[in-house]
Amino acid sequence: MFTVSRRRVSGIAAAVVMCSLATAATSQECKNRGQLDQLYCDEDHDLVADVPSDLKKLRDPATLTFTYTPVENPAVYQSVFKPLIDFVAQCSGKPFAYQPMQSNSAEIAAMRTGDLHVAGFSTGPTVLAVNSAGAIPFATKGTAQGPQGYHLLSIVKKDSPYQKIVELKGKRIAHTSPSSNSGHLAALVLYPSEGLNLMRIASP
Repeated sequence: MFTVSRRRVSGIAAAVVMCSLATAATSQECKNRGQLDQLYCDEDHDLVADVPSDLKKLRDPATLTFTYTPVENPAVYQSVFKPLIDFVAQCSGKPFAYQPMQSNSAEIAAMRTGDLHVAGFSTGPTVLAVNSAGAIPFATKGTAQGPQGYHLLSIVKKDSPYQKIVELKGKRIAHTSPSSNSGHLAALVLYPSEGLNLMRIASP
């Protein structure tokens, strides 16, 4: 999922990116906030932060920054996204720089402070980015045939005694980050239909 921050960046084509806009609206000024952080307001009820009506709250950074959800080798994605980086730089008339991030929390924090303007988030942290950093989702990965999805697989060794998901009942299963959709949240939703109810156990 690609997002931009809700601090509006002047000179960017609206169809291309979105940026985080901290409205800094007080509870008296904001008629609807929903699940958004106190920095943002959602008076049009579209579940994302509104663009500030006060022009003084709009930002015009000298350089736009972009990052992709943390991966093992960020340099690979810097090369993969070069066509996008070059395109946005051309459309906006501003330098557009790739900024590697080491964690989803760092990515969200950078967007919240206005240091990150366009980002690719994995599905799990997208909601947190929207609510706490004013991110505005605008695109998802895909091809000419349509959006790209993925499958949740449970893989065991060929000679494993566990060949059906329900056989894991009573066993402890390691998940990834609690905010990960594919590595945690999807299993909580899909496994019960396979006869296995999951209970989260806090790490020691």
